[in-house]
Amino acid sequence: MNGTLYGIGVGPGDPELITLKALRCIKESDIIILPSQPKEDCYSYQIVKMVYPQIDVKQIICMPFPMIKDKELLGRAHDEIYDRIACLLSKGKIVAFLVIGDPSVYSTYSYIHTRVLKHHGEAIMISGIPSFCAAAAALGISLGDNTDEIHIIPGSYDIKRTLELKGTRVYMKSGKNLSELKKVLSESDRSDQLEVYAVSNCGMKNELITIGLDNLNPESGYLTLVIVKEKWIL
Repeated sequence: MNGTLYGIGVGPGDPELITLKALRCIKESDIIILPSQPKEDCYSYQIVKMVYPQIDVKQIICMPFPMIKDKELLGRAHDEIYDRIACLLSKGKIVAFLVIGDPSVYSTYSYIHTRVLKHHGEAIMISGIPSFCAAAAALGISLGDNTDEIHIIPGSYDIKRTLELKGTRVYMKSGKNLSELKKVLSESDRSDQLEVYAVSNCGMKNELITIGLDNLNPESGYLTLVIVKEKWIL
């Protein structure tokens, strides 16, 4: 393989948060890979198109990743996607794989990145602004101060196990589990000591911010991030 694969994070939703490096690599690429289809439904495509309308001139290939839990079937699917991308790299193509947020944080891109490196290809991550940083900025709060711990938790994680974690807890892509999250937090012994914030569709036109556990809406949607902080008791 003598081509190059770029895993490009385009930020959480606000097109003005795309980095100059990300935009440059997108412009220099021969082929754009999107991890869902059709392209119009892909968040990363929508974000880039707002600042780089010429993206449609590029060859765009949709390679949707299956949302299944069977590790064997999932591995096969990732191998098939890798094989398609490896074929492009063998032809010397510069391939840009676009992801929302950052490619190093719970990203589908990582499965392909490791396979390319394993086969001695060139794969480079281009960092994007993570959703939890953008959400904290939108709320005007700090995720961590002094010696605070910060825990980044995927939406599929066992919520009850997180109650023992100290400091700030960030529940990413928790839309499907918001009902359970609200229930578990409400039943916690320290529920009255929690500051609960939620940001849905951060940086997008339909961004929604809610503050307080009582206001946490289970119907907020898939791209909902919840930040839970313990109140300081003076």
